[in-house]
Amino acid sequence: MSARSRAALLVRAGLVSVLAWGTLTACAADEEELRYATDYANHEPLGVVGYPTSASLRITQQLIWRLADGKTDGVEALAADPDDAKGDVERTARNWIRAFHEGANGKVTAEFYDEGSVRQLVVVYFHDTGQTKSFVVRLTGRAGEDGWRVTMREPDPKQASATLDWVPRTPGGLGSKTAR
Repeated sequence: MSARSRAALLVRAGLVSVLAWGTLTACAADEEELRYATDYANHEPLGVVGYPTSASLRITQQLIWRLADGKTDGVEALAADPDDAKGDVERTARNWIRAFHEGANGKVTAEFYDEGSVRQLVVVYFHDTGQTKSFVVRLTGRAGEDGWRVTMREPDPKQASATLDWVPRTPGGLGSKTAR
């Protein structure tokens, strides 16, 4: 085989590899979108107040869905710092499911505070149970490359189910601006 034929063969092999990688990447993205669409269809719609970004809304919806499903590992997978505080994340996920599973299966409204370019405070209202829950969603990674995640550091059950003093009793009470 000539050097020219080998070079052509290597170029073709490289192109096939690039195309295969692109196909696998597209399949993974399609699989994620299919899972999101299935979750969306299988859960109660989330009411929204304030100004979420598409990404902060998506992670909030996923958290509510995982709470409704009652799956600890699903809630843990959304954590901002899963490795740094593994025990705290596990306990927080269990506490949140214990406290909000019933409410997450009913009508829920999420209120997004502030502008949300890198983080947003979210207050969730569980209408059927009358409960509220506040948490922070934020970009993770050095430059946000790891996407949006939920801060979960409430290993104490009382802390996990506590309501902050400034949270209004109904969505929109503060005009979606953080209390100062």
